[in-house]
Amino acid sequence: MGSLREQFIDFVVEAGVLLFGEFTTKAGRKSPYFFNAGLFNGGRTLGQVGRFYAKTLVAAERERSLRYDLLFGPAYKGITLASATAVALSQLDAADGGRDLPFSFNRKEAKDHGEGGNIVGAKLAGDIVIVDDVISAGTSVRESVDLIRAAGANPVAVLIALDRQERGGDAVHMTERSAAQEVQASYGIPVLSIVNLDDIMRYLEGKRSPALSAHAPAVAAYRERYGVVQR
Repeated sequence: MGSLREQFIDFVVEAGVLLFGEFTTKAGRKSPYFFNAGLFNGGRTLGQVGRFYAKTLVAAERERSLRYDLLFGPAYKGITLASATAVALSQLDAADGGRDLPFSFNRKEAKDHGEGGNIVGAKLAGDIVIVDDVISAGTSVRESVDLIRAAGANPVAVLIALDRQERGGDAVHMTERSAAQEVQASYGIPVLSIVNLDDIMRYLEGKRSPALSAHAPAVAAYRERYGVVQR
């Protein structure tokens, strides 16, 4: 596991964003872990997570020859995450991929006064990376892709914090692919994640902390039941 990935898991565990125990997902599944990006709610934590997003994006730019002109944050969690990523990118040295990149986000309801419309920030143009926390049903990605394409721009990737790598559906009826795989298949764009469930599993197995390692069997069982085959 790359050091950036392990550092990120250390960060989200310490911040209480990634918790282990027993939680019920929106799909009605009993999950042994829970990721709550809403807890990136302080200046320090938001600045830190922005740097992790920025470094992951720069790595994808170099490894995949990914090109992008603008960051887009879907309402609501994507707004702060795209903003923090743009700030972090501007603070990186040029040699490390840093640059001043515009960003924008959408309103849930169009504004009928002032500048109007439902897009705030930079004009949607060129190649755009969608920045969000996780992909569950893929609804926010679909809405974002529609907005971007309607403006004549081109969505080139989705950047998220965590890929749960689990099949869609509920606790009984499941799809063959994960939400991230569905996005890639439907729109032909990659889903980039800072970490995924496999990374979390390796992290737990490699930890010397008994309190954390104790959760490894439950996470492994969950992955066995709901996990997808990665292609």
